[in-house]
Amino acid sequence: MIVNQTSEHSHTSLSVIVGVSGGIAAYKAAHLVRFFKEQGHDVRVIPTDAALNFVGAATFEALSGNPVDTHVFEAVDEVQHVRLGQEADLIVIAPATADCMARIAQGRADDLLTASVLVATCPVVLAPAMHTEMWLNPATQDNVATLRRHGKIVLEPAHGRLTGADSGPGRMPEPAHIGRLAEAVVDNPEVFRRDLEGTRVLISAGGTHEALDPVRFLGNASSGKQGFALADVAAQRGAEVTIVAGVTEDLDVPSGADIIRVRSALEMKEAMDARAQDADVVIMAAAVADYRPASVAEAKLKKGSETALDTLELVENPDILAGLVQARHDGQISASTAIVGFAAETGDDSASPLDHGIAKFQRKGCDLLMCNAVGDGKVFGQDHSQGWIISRGEEDTGSAPHVVEVDAGTKLHVAARIWDEIHRLTGA
Repeated sequence: MIVNQTSEHSHTSLSVIVGVSGGIAAYKAAHLVRFFKEQGHDVRVIPTDAALNFVGAATFEALSGNPVDTHVFEAVDEVQHVRLGQEADLIVIAPATADCMARIAQGRADDLLTASVLVATCPVVLAPAMHTEMWLNPATQDNVATLRRHGKIVLEPAHGRLTGADSGPGRMPEPAHIGRLAEAVVDNPEVFRRDLEGTRVLISAGGTHEALDPVRFLGNASSGKQGFALADVAAQRGAEVTIVAGVTEDLDVPSGADIIRVRSALEMKEAMDARAQDADVVIMAAAVADYRPASVAEAKLKKGSETALDTLELVENPDILAGLVQARHDGQISASTAIVGFAAETGDDSASPLDHGIAKFQRKGCDLLMCNAVGDGKVFGQDHSQGWIISRGEEDTGSAPHVVEVDAGTKLHVAARIWDEIHRLTGA
């Protein structure tokens, strides 16, 4: 059974309010404004008085091309404190300090930003930024819960360096990362619904490099973007996420996720096997090299030497996905653990990419498989993807796999659709 699932990922210019509250991360808001402008959106910056202690109004006016006001008694003749929120397609507050979130949670409207939020019916996304102790304080956590209950999107803060020597959860995610997450909310308001609270997720991402000598390797074009997008959606939906990352581009680590860096297929297998037993959902999104050199030279191989690369002996790498499925059969990991695979396929004379994907799904024995048609600049390294989500059909053994066709969309959108299908199958 094939189900078509369109992706409404494209949008026209949006009217975006960037709210800025008074924290040291306010300087990053300038980069967020530039991000939205580069996407073709109309941006209005509304800082709090405290924010202007960090970044002046002139900076935001120059970047946005719009005037900057902070108080409800400015442009009274235009009823600005109501009009801006009514006309907005998206409100993003970055940084969102503990004080700012507390005031919004209480429904206050004592400045232009909180008044605009109170009247808005568009998506409101808050990117917290504060010291770890403030983020973990029960009062802040209660306010976050209230905001989410009221339909606001409160992003998980990043882990990392804070003001001074402090480090921990509470760091504001990078501006472009916030921007991409916020645009995803506009396209799909349910993309970050909190339906994965308490779910433990293990995701592999990126390619592997198999060393030939100290400077050469065998590898592939995988960027890790889809795996990181899956981790992003899971973390924002409330899951506990661990990423086993092979070779990836310079990607922002999803907020709230733990990351383990590996390089080779054998290292990835070891990391995945060690952690799969504690996971509720395991996703093999990494593009693992099928083969590795039989031996690794200790010194760089030279042209024309007896050890030159005229011939190359390869050995097959272990099938990590098949091994995880077998470990479930053997009782080494929980029988209830959902296992998800990926297939990067090209068509040939014998079958289409989807046909190859269905065959791989049946061969591997996983619960769900995302099949992509690759080649000619498709999928690998790109910000968009498309393909088919293949999963179990009806419970009777003779039924055909359930296939959902996913039209082209950002990798965040594809990730959300994959999670929707995982939830359909398992309730996770």
